[in-house]
Amino acid sequence: MVYTIRSFLSCMALPVTAALLLAGCQRKPAVVTLVRADTAARNDYYISNRAPLVPSQFVKLPAGSIVPGGWIRKYLELQRDGLTGHLGEISAWLEKKDNAWFSGDGTGDHGWEEVPYWLKGYGDLGYELGDKKIIAETKRWLEKVFESQRPDGYFGPAVIPDKAKDSIPDLWPNMIMLWCMQTYYEYSRDPRVIPFMTAYFKWENTIPEDKLLTLYWENSRGGDNLYSIYWLYNRTGEKWLLDLAAKVHRHTADWMQNGNLPNWHNVNVAQCFREPATYYMQTGDSSALKATYADFHLIRNLYGQVPGGMFGADENARPGYSDPRQAVETCGMVEQMASDELLLGITGDPFWADHAEKVAFNTYPAAVMPDFRGLRYLTAPNMIVSDSKNHSPGIQNDGPFLMMNPFSSRCCQHNHAQGWPYYAEHLWMATPDNGLAAMLYNSCKVTARVGKGDSVTLEESTHYPFDEKVKITVHSAGANEFPVYLRIPGWCKGAKIYVNGKALEHSNTPASYTRISRTWQDKDEITLELPMQVSVRRWAENKQSASVNYGPLTFSLQIKEHYEQADSRTSAIGDSKWQKDADATKWPAFEIYPDSKWNYGLELDQADPAKAFTVVKKSWPADDFPFSQQHVPLLIKTKGREIPSWTIDQYGLCDTLPPSPVAVSTPEESLTLIPMGAARLRISAFPVVKGQSQ
Repeated sequence: MVYTIRSFLSCMALPVTAALLLAGCQRKPAVVTLVRADTAARNDYYISNRAPLVPSQFVKLPAGSIVPGGWIRKYLELQRDGLTGHLGEISAWLEKKDNAWFSGDGTGDHGWEEVPYWLKGYGDLGYELGDKKIIAETKRWLEKVFESQRPDGYFGPAVIPDKAKDSIPDLWPNMIMLWCMQTYYEYSRDPRVIPFMTAYFKWENTIPEDKLLTLYWENSRGGDNLYSIYWLYNRTGEKWLLDLAAKVHRHTADWMQNGNLPNWHNVNVAQCFREPATYYMQTGDSSALKATYADFHLIRNLYGQVPGGMFGADENARPGYSDPRQAVETCGMVEQMASDELLLGITGDPFWADHAEKVAFNTYPAAVMPDFRGLRYLTAPNMIVSDSKNHSPGIQNDGPFLMMNPFSSRCCQHNHAQGWPYYAEHLWMATPDNGLAAMLYNSCKVTARVGKGDSVTLEESTHYPFDEKVKITVHSAGANEFPVYLRIPGWCKGAKIYVNGKALEHSNTPASYTRISRTWQDKDEITLELPMQVSVRRWAENKQSASVNYGPLTFSLQIKEHYEQADSRTSAIGDSKWQKDADATKWPAFEIYPDSKWNYGLELDQADPAKAFTVVKKSWPADDFPFSQQHVPLLIKTKGREIPSWTIDQYGLCDTLPPSPVAVSTPEESLTLIPMGAARLRISAFPVVKGQSQ
């Protein structure tokens, strides 16, 4: 028998087990569709929310539990061998001499966000790849952080922006470093971490109400502080931590406003909209949970009527600047991915996995060079130049913010490091009923305790999202009974599941989980097929433009890209700093210019828009890296016409979209579309054209 429980928010108050009983179920079914996990149970092996916190829907596995494979491993290796792994040789903020994070007592220069930003992803990268060099370097930094803790509990640099006004250090950098400590503890079980964090929060609890979180960044981002408090509470159970959490929430910017946000900075929005849902874990107040959803949709309704999952805020979102040529910071992308992944555990809603994939596959890859040896501050869905020129006020920032430059940008240069490592850590999560859930599909091996406590390994093999098939092989010393949850993406209709080659007689509902509970044997196989079709989305709020999707991938016009090498020092953003021995010839910057026409509109059949597109599948790239123009394994062929009036504007950007349909007299041409993530120059939101022959 099969039972489906619908409506995520409506079922928040009703345990799945109760719903099944109401449906007349007298026994535990082998296969069931769920829109969220049953939190009547609590995982026996992995730390989840402790009462009175709302029970965890899904539980993050300790760092190192998942060994990435396939293209995600290739991406992590490129990151290791590229900018992330070598940033310590480039960035002045990471130079150990006179570094306030490395001094051991908090004295010295450069003691703000840069070191913990970088370390947050760098360390996780080492844990996932098992890279002894990275792990050792991470520990060198963390040893200095341990050493810096004062008798009163404070640690790290005492960054006080205005000493005459206030004596409380800026807490924002420490919020990031706490996350570094948390992952390090999950990986190492270093017994010093828990008392270290306890002492710090005791110090924080002494801060007077009128002096807590008064600065802009710490005030906006107090949700990160809040999450760390709950992390510690789940391990110690000390009740005063919940009082501190309530205090931190009171003094964090109000992300629960109706129809408004406390500020419109792109990174703050992507990172901080989750704060109400984080606090919901303590209060159980559904209005807090709904506020996170409302914030997400508010920014996208106003500035996110574009493909790729993000929104236009090329520093801040601005009224009147919502065209797909508006960009977003690389910081904003990786923070959005992290928010999606965290919200998966808090809410259980598969929507957040769908959205994490949308950003990870379509927006983030194009923000970095294919070899991961440079990145740019800003990336847009429609972007036909990536150069060192000043494009303000077309974009808000004044300076060379579109340049691919490894020396540039204090924030994104360091914060980018978390993007893929955090993503890889959430490929699988533990479930309350001692099972495992496949959340984000990618090749990997996950090893975890399940069922009655035995350790098993599930080996996942796939080229998803460039292929429809996912294979999972069980490796176990003996028979083990435990549930496996398979997320069915919201875009997928007709998903099929096979166990040892036999199809399950089950309707796999989009935007839900199919839970399979059975006694698994060594070498059992699960095969998941996720049929993909071409679909066209029309953006009514953005000139009736169109974007083209195939499964979770969005496609862009293939524009020939011409790369011109430049000096990383002379083309860097104004606040950038690099080490005096950093070799700019080894780490060059690049400008990217179009070597083919870009100003095309699509011809669509109004009755059946998808029939205008033909999917072409190519061989999988030998280097396992699908996010480059030369090696994409999927293309889409279609027809379009040039729009001569759509040109580069006075700011050096592609002009805003003309309203569709656009009447043109130009001839019909064959066009090639490639996955959006592989297009460093791209048109992803297309005008729709109407030629004279129509």
